[in-house]
Parts: sequence; C-alpha cells; structure tokens
Amino acid sequence: MSKKYGIVIDVAKCTGCYACFLACKDENCGEAHPGYTEAQPMTGQYWLNITEVERGTFPKVKISHIPKLCNHCDNPGCMQMAENGAVYKRDDGIVIIDPEKAVGQKQIVNTCPYRVIFWNEEKQLPQKCDLCAHFLDQGFEKPRCVEMCPTGALVFGDLNDPNSEISKLVAEKKPYPLRPEFELGDNVLYLNVPKKFITGTVIYKDTDQCAKDVKVTLKGNGVEQSLETDVFGDFWFEGLESKTDYTVEIEAEGYKKVCLQARTMKDVDLGEIFLEK
Repeated sequence: MSKKYGIVIDVAKCTGCYACFLACKDENCGEAHPGYTEAQPMTGQYWLNITEVERGTFPKVKISHIPKLCNHCDNPGCMQMAENGAVYKRDDGIVIIDPEKAVGQKQIVNTCPYRVIFWNEEKQLPQKCDLCAHFLDQGFEKPRCVEMCPTGALVFGDLNDPNSEISKLVAEKKPYPLRPEFELGDNVLYLNVPKKFITGTVIYKDTDQCAKDVKVTLKGNGVEQSLETDVFGDFWFEGLESKTDYTVEIEAEGYKKVCLQARTMKDVDLGEIFLEK
C-alpha cells in the first residue's frame, strides 16, 4: 500500500509561537524548488498561517491559535478546476500545483474554500503549501513546519501505516476536518478546536471568600459532567455545543444548592455566584 501523508493539529497544544509559520517562510521565501514550486514571495502569501481566536468577555477571556494550511484533500476542488493537469495529487497524497503548467490559471485560487491558495502576480502563478515535498523526497521525515513545532502540536506521518504515530493518534483521539461540511476528504485534521464554554466564580456569601473545591455539575445536550472549582472559585466547562441549553448546579456542604440556566449563543460567563447557608 502506498503512503498517504497527513497532519494532525492539536489546537490545545498550539501556543501561537509562529515557529511553524517562520519555518515555512525560511524554506520557501525567495527560494524556488524546481519541479515542485516557484519561490514564495516575501510578502502577501501565507502557506501556513495562524488564526487567533479570542473567546469570552473580560475578565473571563481565552485565546486559541489555529494553524491553517493546505489540507491536501482527497477530493481537491483546485485539481478539478485546473487545466492541463496543472494541479495533481501524488501517490503519497500530496497535492501539487505544477509551477509551469499552472501559469496564468488564476481560477485555481478561488476553488479552495479554505482560502489557502495565493496568486503570485509577478509569476502569474497560483501557489500554496506542498508539505515540503522536495524535503520529503530527499529522505527527511517531516515538513519544516512540523519539524520546528516546539510543543508537538503538529503530528505528521503516513495515515496508511497503522503503526505510525499519526495513525495511532487518529485511532485514539478521532481528529476531524476543520470544516467537515466541505466534504473534501481533508488529510490535515484537528483536535480541540475551540467551541463554546460556560464559566463562573463561586463565592461563600457569609465569608466573602472564594469557594475552592466546590462541586459544579453541567447538564444538557444529553451529557452530564462534574468538576471542582479552583483556588479562585472559578470553574470552566469547555467544548460545548453552540445554541444549546444547559443547567449548572453548584453544591457545597452546609450551603444551599444553586441551579442556573445558560444558553450557549456565545461563550457564557455566569459571573459571581454567591452560596448562602
């Protein structure tokens, strides 16, 4: 069986350090790779970029960083719209824009719903990430972006090899496409893409102290989960579905039980919640 390369990106591990972004620039800016791609311009193109997602409202705010690149899809729209085989998929799954055949084919840029194909005005050429195919063909094990990630947020490998790290990760964690509704057969998959959260701060009203280690239970959407407040009395329920009704129950020995309702039209901060004896 031939190889099928892919990447799993764990958003929870991405710190937004931009090491992957800089590695891509270092490898491709001003340096052509004959047979694979023309040089990436110094400005205006981002074959791998980081999208910063800010969630919540002050003071309960969280920021996530989502690396985005060509997904090297099984059913790439760019290949379907290209003329004369200007875009092709290699046996190992890497989608390549031929730097000679694709000249003048600006329509290729608009075929990608992820908007990760760019137009080189000087070269009159569509360009994108090629997973450092030239690098892999020389015997290197990883693209530069994966090689330089300091947190292990990017895992690269052969999806057809059940013993590879990426295949084991797929089997265990079940990563998913960033936009599954596109139905492109993405081979760049994601874990822990941020959803909605419900948070709050629990306080003992009689002492005006933060309520540490208090049980908080979330119910709704067919699930029930419990956790304990931290040293600041805070609790966070992550990964919640949008536009869904939830019930939050707070229980502490010697205090009245509190039940609150929340609907995740957006991230929800229930604010300060006072427990009464």
